[in-house]
Amino acid sequence: MENSELIQERCVCNLIIYTVQSGDTLSGIAARYGVSRETLIDANQLSYPNRLVVGQALVIPEVGGDLHTVARGETLFTIAEQYGTTVEEIMAANPSIANPSILYVGQQIVIPGGTAAPAESIDVNGYAYYTMNRDTLARTLPDLTYLSIFSHDARPTGRLADIADSSIISAAYSAGAGPIMVVTNIKEGGNFDSGLASWLLTDETTRDRLIDNIVSLAVEKNYYGVDIDFENVYGGDREAYNDFLEELSEELHEKGLILTTAIAPKTSANMRGILYEGHDYAAHGRYADRVTLMTYEWGYRFGEPQAVAPYNQVRRVLQYAVTEIPAGKILMGIPNYGYDWIIGSSAAATVVSNYGAVNIAAQNGAEIFFDETAQTPYFNYRDSSGRRHQVWFEDARSIQAKMDLVREFGLAGVSFWHIGTYFAQGWEVLTANFLVNKLPSPR
Repeated sequence: MENSELIQERCVCNLIIYTVQSGDTLSGIAARYGVSRETLIDANQLSYPNRLVVGQALVIPEVGGDLHTVARGETLFTIAEQYGTTVEEIMAANPSIANPSILYVGQQIVIPGGTAAPAESIDVNGYAYYTMNRDTLARTLPDLTYLSIFSHDARPTGRLADIADSSIISAAYSAGAGPIMVVTNIKEGGNFDSGLASWLLTDETTRDRLIDNIVSLAVEKNYYGVDIDFENVYGGDREAYNDFLEELSEELHEKGLILTTAIAPKTSANMRGILYEGHDYAAHGRYADRVTLMTYEWGYRFGEPQAVAPYNQVRRVLQYAVTEIPAGKILMGIPNYGYDWIIGSSAAATVVSNYGAVNIAAQNGAEIFFDETAQTPYFNYRDSSGRRHQVWFEDARSIQAKMDLVREFGLAGVSFWHIGTYFAQGWEVLTANFLVNKLPSPR
């Protein structure tokens, strides 16, 4: 995890991702790119604008022009001629170009007066607890295709635990996002339960009752669709799970509703382990309209410090997934959080928000590093008791790497777990890369 040579900036459509260098100030960066301090503070949720962290990623929005990628042999004069502008105007729009005679192949420069906009559109799903803060929800809904509301837990009788979800359903539709009813095998008062899933899937009477209850409740509450998030399913119950999905899919589609599922991140059909054995990628791809790959939790609370969603591991999952599931149905999971581990301790890691992680670095004088293999930022610090900590989280650079995977594999889109904390950089990067599909009209 050595701090390898970092690219200082990367241009995306109408946005630059800049890595803070020693000696940088927010005012200096704002002046360099011709934006206001307030714009940078808002786009990056900066709690400490006068205390930037070396290695911190900043998004520079509102670049205001088309982007041109420099090819071999090009000069600013030939580029200006191509776009009907002048070298002086290009220089004014690109304060980071210190010498107009020096360009490099692959460099992206802003062409003034352009109207750059993402050309591709994707589906964006966000999982949300029905109790989530409504201000955060309002800020996030414009960038969602689906809002998956967590959760209606299945009971052993086949009935569903009810939740107070009417207001969040209405809010979703008002913003052009389809509310999805999440159904889980979370045991009452507990966690995802293998035995509960087994009973629900294998007892024919209970399974039929569960399907009837799911469909009738989804229709009654005016949901757009249903998400089945059954986890820790026994390998021996895989075929029963497939049959359940087939029957549920037919019933939902007859009512004009969609079916989505959430499945563990597998790299082969026969991966061993309770997380994987009950999930049949091909069957989910056959019966579900969208499939969320839960591509996160490599770094988890009780594990060793590492990236939560490392690029190399996520890519391995996608390479397998597209051989079993149509790419146009896949939503790649993205974690909206990080972890703070105490090195050498058996204590569980603390969940941190992505902007909160940067605040911890600022408060403790840490330097942020970027792991090139995992494409994820991390840093180390000591607390007031002298204990060593390591923090891994997501930033604009790691989100951009994930957007590149969406484009590379031609995926339907992405799915965030979960949207309870607003992550400005994440949404800035996503909407700089893609348009977000919305419902054609409110229901």
